[in-house]
Amino acid sequence: MRSASATASAPGHGAEAPATPAAPTSTPIRHLLPLVARGQPRAPRTPPVRPPPDRWRGRESTLCGGPPVRHDGRVTPRSPAPSAFAVCFVCTGNICRSPMAEVVLRSLAEQAGLGSVIEITSAGTGEWHLGEHADHRALDALERRGLDGAPHRARLFDPALFEEFDLVVALDHGHERALRSWARTEVDRQKIRRLLAFEPGLSPQGDVPDPYYSDAAAFDSVLALIERACRALFAQIEPGLRGNRTVRTDPRSSLQSARDPREPEGTTA
Repeated sequence: MRSASATASAPGHGAEAPATPAAPTSTPIRHLLPLVARGQPRAPRTPPVRPPPDRWRGRESTLCGGPPVRHDGRVTPRSPAPSAFAVCFVCTGNICRSPMAEVVLRSLAEQAGLGSVIEITSAGTGEWHLGEHADHRALDALERRGLDGAPHRARLFDPALFEEFDLVVALDHGHERALRSWARTEVDRQKIRRLLAFEPGLSPQGDVPDPYYSDAAAFDSVLALIERACRALFAQIEPGLRGNRTVRTDPRSSLQSARDPREPEGTTA
C-alpha cells in the first residue's frame, strides 16, 4: 500500500496529481507528495476495474470539529432504535495501515464487551489491491500482538457511502484531503478525522507513516503507533458505545452534545 502522499502508482511512476484528487470512478487516487521510500520498492500495479460497493446500512451522525478531536461515540440513526456506531478507517490501498487499525479497534471494543454496538471496517483511496488480503507483513505484525487480520479483503472507499458511517478515519493528511474533496455535504466533512488527531502528541507530522516500502520492523513500529492512537480514539467513544448498548427507547437520547472550549461556536461534539 502506497501512501496517499506518494507518487502515482500506475506503471511507470510519473507526474504528480493535483492537490485535490477527483472522486474515484474508474481510476485511483494519485499520490499527492513524493514518497521517501526505505528498502526495495515493489513493482507498481495496474488498477483493476472497481466492483460494486458493499451495501452497508445507512446511519447519521454529528461530529465535533477542530483539533484535538473529540467524539462521544453516540449515533443518531434513521431506524426506530439505535444502531451500531459505524467507523471506517481509510488509507491508500487498504492492505497495510487501515486494516491494522480496523483489527486493533475491533479488539479493543470486544475486550470491553462492546463488539455488538460498533461496526468497524476499512477501505482504500485507490484500486491497486481490490480483493487482496492484507500485506503479509501487516498480518505478521498483528499476529505478534495476538491479533488476527486474515479475514480482511481490500476494498475501495466510495464517496456515496459517507452516509453509511458515523466516523471516517484517515491515516494521513493525504487521505484526509482526498476524503474531504469527495465529501458532498458538510455532514460528510464533519465525519472525517485523522487517526493521530485523537492523540496529537504521537507524531509531529500527524501522519501514520506508510510502511509498504519498508521492512517487517517498520510494520511493528507503525502498528504500535496505531495501537496507541486507537486506544485514545476508543477512550473517547467508549462512554457513548455503552449508552448505545443500554438506551434503546428514544434514538435522540443516544446523542450527547458537548463542546470543547477550544472549538468554534456552533460545533457539536
